[in-house]
Amino acid sequence: MTISDELLRGPRGRRLCLSVVVGADHAVRSAVFWLGHELDPNPGTIIRIGGEGADDVDDPTVTEAEVAALIRRSDLTAPISEEAVRDAMGESVDHARYWQHADGADLVAALPQVREALRPVAERLVAAMPELTAPFTTTQWAVDWRPQSDSAPIERHPAAVLARWATEQHENERRAIIDRPADPRAGASGTWWSVPGELLTTRAHVRDALQYVEDSLGWDVATVIPVRGTGRVLEVGSADDWAELCREYPMDVSASRRHDWFWVTGRDGRWIIPDWESVAQRWDAVHLTTLGYLSAATRLIEVDDDRATLIAGWAPDSTVWLTDVAREWEGPRQQWRRVEGGATWERDPKRPFGSEAAGDGSAAMS
Repeated sequence: MTISDELLRGPRGRRLCLSVVVGADHAVRSAVFWLGHELDPNPGTIIRIGGEGADDVDDPTVTEAEVAALIRRSDLTAPISEEAVRDAMGESVDHARYWQHADGADLVAALPQVREALRPVAERLVAAMPELTAPFTTTQWAVDWRPQSDSAPIERHPAAVLARWATEQHENERRAIIDRPADPRAGASGTWWSVPGELLTTRAHVRDALQYVEDSLGWDVATVIPVRGTGRVLEVGSADDWAELCREYPMDVSASRRHDWFWVTGRDGRWIIPDWESVAQRWDAVHLTTLGYLSAATRLIEVDDDRATLIAGWAPDSTVWLTDVAREWEGPRQQWRRVEGGATWERDPKRPFGSEAAGDGSAAMS
């Protein structure tokens, strides 16, 4: 299977491909909007601004075949710019959902004819994104979503964090068995992520760490911390890699994840995630490649005939540290701010960062 095939297997990879075309072609954008509005189980309300009779205008009817045809007719000859890739990646990551149905654009991208029409886009993205399969690097960046003056030291006791996290998961599972209905269609919701958010997580590129965040809380300021770490690092580059990790170190979370993950996948059955406390006995860190994220996040991953799992609450090209082998590295911490009215970030000019050689991140912002 090719890398472009892998991209199209994952909801996030398909959304990346679709977002590239939507960003470049107004006709595709309009068609995806209207078909997505029709497919979305929670489409929201369209407010029309116009003269008398504007509310009486029928919504356009767009078919799967028409969207696919428009994508095939798009001009795909020009190289995909870094900015276009970044915007499309941000769109895909931002619309990852683990607690409700996929949105309309995700559903459009999953339609067979649309998916096949996106194949040339996927092939061009593979050429434009050499970092898709990039492995772990020792020099990374962590983000504290607070101002520099209020940022905290790096966690030096991950074993204690893991023990606390495991206890909380077991307690959540126990309570869910007692308190929540067995019917996955019931309106219950709770914990949905599969990675301990309390552990130090790092990224190879500064702007990726700031811009590609699932379920963002709308932070406008962040402190970026240079980190260096090494040790026994497990690479997760595919859904199969994640399934194998869950198979080897299973933690049953069926009751606590049943309702949320049903809406994402339509599956009613047993769910597992990695028992991270056990994983730490063998591995110091686990790295999720960009391709691993795009091909597997928000996708139903079968572990065996009885159990399944999701990669939820993580990010592309990110590393979660399970033991005390990561250290704050050379160079000062940096304060960054979101560009007003947009999704991009820039270094706060009011904060000094030292020289280029001191680790201000300029070499890692590609």
